Amino acid sequence: MRERLTRRNFLKVAGAGTAGVAALGVSAALGSRYEEYLPKGGSKVNVILVVLDSLRRDHVGAYGNGWIKTPNLDALAKQSLAFDLPYPESIPTIPARRAIHTGVRTWPFKDWHPVSDDGFKPYGWAPVPEDQVVLAEVLSAEGVNTNIVTDTLHMYRTFYDFQRGFDTFDYIRGQERDQYRPMTSVSDARVDAVTVSGNIGDMREKARQYLANTSHRKTEEDWFAPQVFTSAGEYLEHIKEAQPFFLLVDCFDPHEPWDPPRKYVDLYGDPDYSGREPTVPNYSDASWITEEELERMRALYAGEVTMTDAWLGRFLDRIEELGRTENTLLVLLSDHGACLGEHDATGKPYWALYPELTDTVLMMRHPRGKGAGKRSDYYASTHDVAPTILSMLGIEKPEQMDGADLSHLREWRA
Repeated sequence: MRERLTRRNFLKVAGAGTAGVAALGVSAALGSRYEEYLPKGGSKVNVILVVLDSLRRDHVGAYGNGWIKTPNLDALAKQSLAFDLPYPESIPTIPARRAIHTGVRTWPFKDWHPVSDDGFKPYGWAPVPEDQVVLAEVLSAEGVNTNIVTDTLHMYRTFYDFQRGFDTFDYIRGQERDQYRPMTSVSDARVDAVTVSGNIGDMREKARQYLANTSHRKTEEDWFAPQVFTSAGEYLEHIKEAQPFFLLVDCFDPHEPWDPPRKYVDLYGDPDYSGREPTVPNYSDASWITEEELERMRALYAGEVTMTDAWLGRFLDRIEELGRTENTLLVLLSDHGACLGEHDATGKPYWALYPELTDTVLMMRHPRGKGAGKRSDYYASTHDVAPTILSMLGIEKPEQMDGADLSHLREWRA
């Protein structure tokens, strides 16, 4: 009798490659149990959509990185159809998410004008258009219970209108520039410790607000990625009687500020480092930062990636423990990357589309195991996510959605 396909099994054979995956018998293990979730009249499959902000493809083991520890993303890739060439339809955060949620291209930014309420006004940075329907609205209309857990500031600002269609919300406050707690108690000395002399004033103020918001931290569980994935796991328990469900887990990490617990940084940087920490990059050329500081910034980012991976892993374990793996479609993607000195650039400079900015991550784990361990070189994009999810649930997509249905790819036909 073949062993049942589980996440833990994949972790055990993470180094076994295709042979190890084949030995687990993907199709045989899951194929016979999927049909019970497809009653006449529609699909009862649940959907979990995980968005990781600023995760670079070249920092994930499953995409060829050999020095950063991402065992949970690597195991998920072995269970999923992983895309080798995904890209964001547009960047940064708001345009990318508009494409994810609406299935509509946001570029070129027709009739764009600066309407943001937070002083951040790059092209395309605008709310979801009123005449566009979002994925959660379509699912809700089909009787799907819709839920969101996020610490991404822009997702819970009503101005951007991403809350449409959701039945429940868990907004975890305090990330980045969230005016959550007063900054008056944060001294210049504390700001100095998490910035470097070349940081511009705006980045120092970002750091000051973040320090105020996180002054209560005592244990790793108080960091943001742990909070997001812990809450998402709790949601799975709360909504187990409300199937089918759609759970959006939008995690702002590994976006800056890059300040993971020291144990993660020490995996990649000098354990004896005692200098100022470059936790926030200027979005500019790299003339503001020294070589030593740049190396430290790379270690901070790598540590943030590993911390995020660790807590994602706990969430994936919870899905399995609750018996949701075999009746849940899981889609995980990143929205864009960040420059860490490559091309003499840092952060997300607006003048270029370097691979460090545009090479993202996309994995889709089918409840029946279809496509598990396979790779696709299709140029999948952010606006393909919504129509693909709807198609896999047997729901007709709105006419406005111009993204591709990735479920028709040959890698799924097995």
